[in-house]
Amino acid sequence: MQTLAPQVFIEDGYPGVTLGAIALPHGLIQIDAPPSPEDSRSWRAALLGLNSGVERLLVNLDAHPDRTLGARAMDCTIIAHEDTARAFRNRPTAFKTQSDETGADWESVSGLGSIRWAPPEISFTVRMAIEWSNFPVILESHPGPGAGASWAILPEASIVFVGDLVLKDQPPFLAHARLPEWLKSLEHLMAQYRNFIVVSGRGGVVSDAEIQAQYDRLTRIYNELQSLAQRAASLDAVETLVAPLLAELNIPPQRQKQYAQRLSYGLRQYYSRHYLSGGNTDFFDE
Repeated sequence: MQTLAPQVFIEDGYPGVTLGAIALPHGLIQIDAPPSPEDSRSWRAALLGLNSGVERLLVNLDAHPDRTLGARAMDCTIIAHEDTARAFRNRPTAFKTQSDETGADWESVSGLGSIRWAPPEISFTVRMAIEWSNFPVILESHPGPGAGASWAILPEASIVFVGDLVLKDQPPFLAHARLPEWLKSLEHLMAQYRNFIVVSGRGGVVSDAEIQAQYDRLTRIYNELQSLAQRAASLDAVETLVAPLLAELNIPPQRQKQYAQRLSYGLRQYYSRHYLSGGNTDFFDE
């Protein structure tokens, strides 16, 4: 567990997403959960050693299975954006392993079995403040990676958790993305949070250079997809984008296949939904 500031911690040791914890006198605010319920229980036990009150809240920064599969095992009240809550309403009650390989981290977790989803019990639309002390935690909607993507902002500590908005040495998840909104959210981050510690949902603290690189990469992806669409290219044409995009990233050899699959799946889904299906992008089953 890494300490970012007094009362603020992150953990990047579990498969899946970077986890956060904010220990306050009234209770503990947790940011995301590991995909494995067993890891969620281990993480929950590790948090018992923090000096906080008895209340517990879990914030899901979007609906991706990597950060929501283990939420039930955290055994506490869950908060998320309304569009994230809507994604759960469109899902079966229990998690079912998909046949498609999406390049997500949960796909490499063994023994998941049958897991009941834990939908958010509290939701918000634009902004919500958790005021358990003079250390407020602000939840804000910042769509792009998904319709319900949100940030957790700690103004007093100058820390912001941005979920999948910025990924360190990983390709983005594009299947449920809205690239114009994603780019606007990145512009807002770069303009308004220059002096903040920015915590990626996958990789921990990221630098200004890494944020700019994410912006440049997504801009290039968006322009390439627009160009393919203008030429009425087939769905298979998006595969030509995979290798050049992977070459820009510092990827360990054991992750090459997974990340290639993530890009291939995401590009196909994005191109199909935004350019081959009448432009209907209102989808919430993430």
